[in-house]
Amino acid sequence: MARRKPKLAVWKFSSCDGCQLSLLDCEDELLAVAESVEIAYFLEATRVEIAGPYDLSLVEGSIGTPHDAQRIKEIRRKSKRLVTIGACATAGGIQALRNFRDVDGFIRAVYARPDYIDTLATSTAIQDHVTVDFELRGCPIDKGQLLEVLNAFLNGRRPVVPPHSQCLDCKLHGNVCIMVADGTPCLGPVTQAGCGALCPAHARGCYGCFGPKETPNTAALAKQLAALGCDARTIAESFRSFNANAKAFREEGDRWEAPAKQGLKP
Repeated sequence: MARRKPKLAVWKFSSCDGCQLSLLDCEDELLAVAESVEIAYFLEATRVEIAGPYDLSLVEGSIGTPHDAQRIKEIRRKSKRLVTIGACATAGGIQALRNFRDVDGFIRAVYARPDYIDTLATSTAIQDHVTVDFELRGCPIDKGQLLEVLNAFLNGRRPVVPPHSQCLDCKLHGNVCIMVADGTPCLGPVTQAGCGALCPAHARGCYGCFGPKETPNTAALAKQLAALGCDARTIAESFRSFNANAKAFREEGDRWEAPAKQGLKP
């Protein structure tokens, strides 16, 4: 009797689709994935829709509307395991910048008929609404890490994804520390590894695409950024990019926002 293939579903919420495309970018590896699972729902790749329940659901995107908030609960009910992929799904994404401002003001300024818009005041992570079995960070995610997550969940084990900072990856790649050597502001010390230290390898500071590492000392990094000459506004904005609503980054950004508004120096 043939063994039943696990059902894989890939879902999209508020996002740019980049993390779903990372799965398609796996190319040769994708063929092996397709042979091991039954792709039940993945609109980026196929129009075929197979009813649940699903053995594994990958979810990209943040929750930004009442419809999203209801839909993710339905997906959770139909999924044995649910993994969020990318900064939007794990931290609210770049669109979470609206969490710090007046959303109604944005709507009135942009739309001719604001009464047609049905949105939440915030953009939040999937885990803020339902139970999540694993979070895969990145903007976009690393395809090697994605394959590891798929392999792990399909074989009943915990994924092995490094929790350490980008700084360790810089050392492993032989990169000179741009913050020490050149005084370039960099979020590497508090950012989880995942991209292979791509920006520091090209003499640019880390932007924090993979979100906070385990126990990030954001206060110490902010102090160092101030010592490099960054003003309060620059420091606040450094923590408010792709992962602005991730707890550690949000709290550090909040600490510097008031001084930034007052034009105070650190």
